[in-house]
Amino acid sequence: MGDYMFMLESHLNPAQNRVVKQVQQIAADAGFNIYITGGAMRDMIGGFPIRNLDFTMEGKTLKIAKKLTDSLDAQLVRYDNTRHIAHLLFPGGVTVRISMARKETYPKAGGPPKVAAATIHEDLLGRDFTVNAIALSLNAASLGLLIDPANGVADIERRELSTTYNYSLYDDPVRMLRLIRYKIRLGYEISEKTLRQLENARLAGVETMIPAYKLRTELRHIANDPNCAAIVSELEDRGFYKLFSFQDKLSRGALASLGKFAKIREMMPPDLVWECNYLPVFLNIATEGYTPKQKARLIEALELEPEDIEAWQKLPASARRLEKKLIALRGTKPEDIYLLLSKSPPEEVVQLFVDSKNRLAQDRIRNFFQKYLWVAQEIMDPEVVENGGELGTPKFEKVKAQLIAKRLRARPKKVPLEGEFGLPDDLDDEFGEEEDAPARQAAR
Repeated sequence: MGDYMFMLESHLNPAQNRVVKQVQQIAADAGFNIYITGGAMRDMIGGFPIRNLDFTMEGKTLKIAKKLTDSLDAQLVRYDNTRHIAHLLFPGGVTVRISMARKETYPKAGGPPKVAAATIHEDLLGRDFTVNAIALSLNAASLGLLIDPANGVADIERRELSTTYNYSLYDDPVRMLRLIRYKIRLGYEISEKTLRQLENARLAGVETMIPAYKLRTELRHIANDPNCAAIVSELEDRGFYKLFSFQDKLSRGALASLGKFAKIREMMPPDLVWECNYLPVFLNIATEGYTPKQKARLIEALELEPEDIEAWQKLPASARRLEKKLIALRGTKPEDIYLLLSKSPPEEVVQLFVDSKNRLAQDRIRNFFQKYLWVAQEIMDPEVVENGGELGTPKFEKVKAQLIAKRLRARPKKVPLEGEFGLPDDLDDEFGEEEDAPARQAAR
């Protein structure tokens, strides 16, 4: 049992480990049983970085969510009153979901389920796929106990995706799209049994019963996934992409933009906390060449939120303003480029990289992700504190930025070989560089 707790702790970063202990303690004080579940367990056992922390609690979650926001610096992002799911954001960019253990029954395909409180075993057996139906007890009496009623660990070892029950794809048809996303993201195969279920569900046309809000949510997951381009390609091949866009495939220009959209994620350091909403960037790519009427139809079909519409429509212009600032730094030092781009909204940086035809802007963004952010990752919290920064304060971020700038200034200059052009420091190795990136970002 202790082995699984050790495995969990070793897969979490310091901020995530801190949150697990805080949630565990508050649940224990309130007398609730709580478990690590879902994607966190799947990624831990499968050897993937844990992106989000998923907790399941036997009992309603609002009380615990309020205790977390009252006693800690957590922010309650939203609360689902039907399923009793609290979405929270903790310092350090740690995203948390605390769900009530529940049993869902679906009167009709794609319709709203009837929700009732349940045990952790009942909850797990009603989930979409076996790899998501695993729990780890955080309770004192059973600490570290692995609960795996659907044999999900074996499927992870086989690198296989299977539904937990025969009508999983009929009950909630968006799981058909999620199945494709997991196949690409995890690199797993779909089991023969689940492939037959997928084929039968397609013959019954249940994908047309996916509610707009679930399509919108799934599209957000796809846009935020580092493997977005490969997922879209698979959806196109299987005829699912038209559910989002009314078109079977992306245009040729959009495909090129999608390639750059994927490339920027590959260039990021793997442990980077990059709080970017990729959806508006993806929408700009996907609707390339659309008429205003077609865009309006898409907004209506997906029931896009007003804030998403505004972010999508304003992003190209704000990215162009950023491009002017970036180009104006001609001949400047690396720390100036780092400070400009690190303080800019992440969505603008990504949109600029996707859209810009300016070579200097492209190269500077590339250097920002391939070099400067890697240097910034070397600055650890204790060093910032030693230099006068206090965790959780604006001064902390200011001191950290100063230390990063100092480290960038200290980078050794490239000494030109005889006959070699002497390029400015921020352009070293850029002209004629390969597109291959040094690492692939594994987290949002």
